Amino acid sequence: MADLELIRGLLAPADSTILLLVLDGLGGLPASRGGPTELEAASTPNLDGLAAEGVTGLHEPVGPGIIPGSGPGHLGLFGYDPLKYQIGRGVLEALGVGFELETGDLAVRGNFCTVDAGGIITDRRAGRIPTERAKELTEELAGIDLPGVQVFVEPVREHRFLLVLRGEGLHEELADTDPGQVGRAPLEAIAESAEARATADLINRFVDEARERLVGRDPANMIILRGFARRPDWPLFSDVFGLRSVAVAHYPMYRGVARLLGMEAVEAGASLEELFSALEDVWSDFDFAFVHVKETDEAGEDGAFDRKVSAIEDVDRYIPRILALEPDVVMVTGDHSTPAVLRSHSWHPVPILLRSLTARPDSSNQFGERDCLQGGLGLRRAEDLMPLALAHAGRLAKFGA
Repeated sequence: MADLELIRGLLAPADSTILLLVLDGLGGLPASRGGPTELEAASTPNLDGLAAEGVTGLHEPVGPGIIPGSGPGHLGLFGYDPLKYQIGRGVLEALGVGFELETGDLAVRGNFCTVDAGGIITDRRAGRIPTERAKELTEELAGIDLPGVQVFVEPVREHRFLLVLRGEGLHEELADTDPGQVGRAPLEAIAESAEARATADLINRFVDEARERLVGRDPANMIILRGFARRPDWPLFSDVFGLRSVAVAHYPMYRGVARLLGMEAVEAGASLEELFSALEDVWSDFDFAFVHVKETDEAGEDGAFDRKVSAIEDVDRYIPRILALEPDVVMVTGDHSTPAVLRSHSWHPVPILLRSLTARPDSSNQFGERDCLQGGLGLRRAEDLMPLALAHAGRLAKFGA
């Protein structure tokens, strides 16, 4: 696994640039036995060209059989061991929307969801309600009073929102109220330490009040919470890897994980055209750019195989614009697999391609799971990809005499 202190000690000056393109939930599975995965079914002449010029492989975001969340998935790609550097989703959402967390603040990511008359969840995302609708609902929830704390509720995007409690003695050792699947009722926030019991009571009081205020607001008639967290003090990406870095992403959460590590982050509208235009606008100011595409993951979670194929094809059409920026190293991968047939994140290794002048070409001529299985990078931990990118960019000195 990557040793951040070792990497820091080996940094060498260079003018080279690195671009990391992340298609969220890229890895997939065949829709029928023996068929192609979503990536293999997609027509991707430009990605295939990169694979033919470079080297491919697979990476495990956390470890064998471990299903990663988006936070751990991205931390691994940024070179941080996700087993060591663990953070709840709430902090990432807060940083993503530019909320100024204070020391001791407790942040949590919320979903508006749909429950039936019996209180059973029928849609964990409330039909992906428009962000404008979510703004109206968060204003309603922001009026909830809790004893001894300030309550902040901010819209994030679509059905997602941010809840922050500010006060003395708040603790993050709480179990999520999101059961992670439909067909179950929202859970209570359970304290996982004696010190967190009072905080759990506050959260459950908030949820009870939210339930009452959302009656009749179908499809967003209930909330579920996950990722209770306070902001940690971690090594900064620029210090560890010696790179002026920027994140370009539609969704606040992914800008949040970048900001947590000290990267700059820019909003990128809602379309791929806006995303890649934003990249072009800032590219000359940075050595490293992380570009995030969400549509692939959304299609996978919705069980939409063909839509995920189309999303991959849409990204492929922008590869020439990436290459026109002349990055010295291009890496294309995902933070985890989201097979449409599973409608969820999965443990399957994720395809990766790396293209640079110093890449040792392998036999891959296409960018797909089967080709990547035979690729020269082999099967690696995600956290090893950043050191590889630095080496291919000429930014690591020799180790030892």
